[in-house]
Amino acid sequence: MTSTWIDCCFIRGGTSKGIFFSASALPKEWDAAFCSAMGSPDPYERQLNGMGGGISSLSKVMVVDSTSRQGFDLEYTFGQVDVTSATVDYAGNCGNLSAGVVPFALESGLITAPDGPAEFRLFNTNTGKAVAVRLNVENGRARTTGDTVLSGVAGTGDAIELAYPNPAGSRTAGLLPTGNRVDTIAGIEATLIDATLPLVIVRAADVGLAGTESPTEIDALTQTLTQLEDIRRAGAVAMGMCEAPGEAPAVVPKIALVAPAAESTLLDGTTMSADDVDFMVRVISMGKCHKASPATGAMCLAAAAAVPGTLVSELVDTAGDVNIGTPSGFVTAAASYADGHLEETSLMRTARVLMRGQVAVEIEE
Repeated sequence: MTSTWIDCCFIRGGTSKGIFFSASALPKEWDAAFCSAMGSPDPYERQLNGMGGGISSLSKVMVVDSTSRQGFDLEYTFGQVDVTSATVDYAGNCGNLSAGVVPFALESGLITAPDGPAEFRLFNTNTGKAVAVRLNVENGRARTTGDTVLSGVAGTGDAIELAYPNPAGSRTAGLLPTGNRVDTIAGIEATLIDATLPLVIVRAADVGLAGTESPTEIDALTQTLTQLEDIRRAGAVAMGMCEAPGEAPAVVPKIALVAPAAESTLLDGTTMSADDVDFMVRVISMGKCHKASPATGAMCLAAAAAVPGTLVSELVDTAGDVNIGTPSGFVTAAASYADGHLEETSLMRTARVLMRGQVAVEIEE
């Protein structure tokens, strides 16, 4: 077997990195190509034989294409490549990598735009939802220099706004798929909510945690992670995403542990004050604690904060913009909720094209 070379870009979007492909460049067998490119499966959980980084936030792909859908500039599909198995999950969207879609499209010539502020409407095929992307174009490419700081990302970049109109029901029947603001799932109170992605939200204290633990500390708690996975799978059933816990998608719903605002030590060794945040969160993604927060998860938490009676709303004083404390710092997300309707969620990200060229994949003919 010899390698096949496929055109692509390697892009950081928000607090994630992934390989971006044009749909026209890919072979028919997407999954095999993606796993080979990323270095999966890898029982050592390092993906040394590919471009992946051994954790979920660094094992992602995006497929971007032109579109004939009226009112849209592009469409795109997100794939979460499992680290230890030859599996690609398309059940949800990635808000962080969504920030890289327009920069990739400009870099690869899928779209063109004059210099200056620009807005593009994207269609995400995973969720069937629209995403509005607002950024600055410079010399025909997405501008990268700016003063926007993202917790967990060194340096600064130019702001890219992601806005999700009518984000409720990305994979389920609606904002609150069970019709309840709090359910009891596997013996634990939980808010089951779907806004940009489905999320199972539980109090950190109810599973014996403070909400300020580091990802390494949480990842070492195997019994707690098993309990949380059981809750996540039961939540998927309750949300109507599957009929049995064993059929739950790997990517969604994600599970979020929330707690009151508290002082915490960040991954860079600095201290974040309780006054800097509205509440704390630790998100479990693909069985591991996220080092920051999925962007879609942050927007879903902002939506939960805006809906009275949820486990998040009890932690905040006002709705709207919320500062969410994560292991890497705080992320700000916003939600517009009125008269029982979630109108929009949004947040700021940055992105940078790190490499363009070809990636080698090995696919059996």
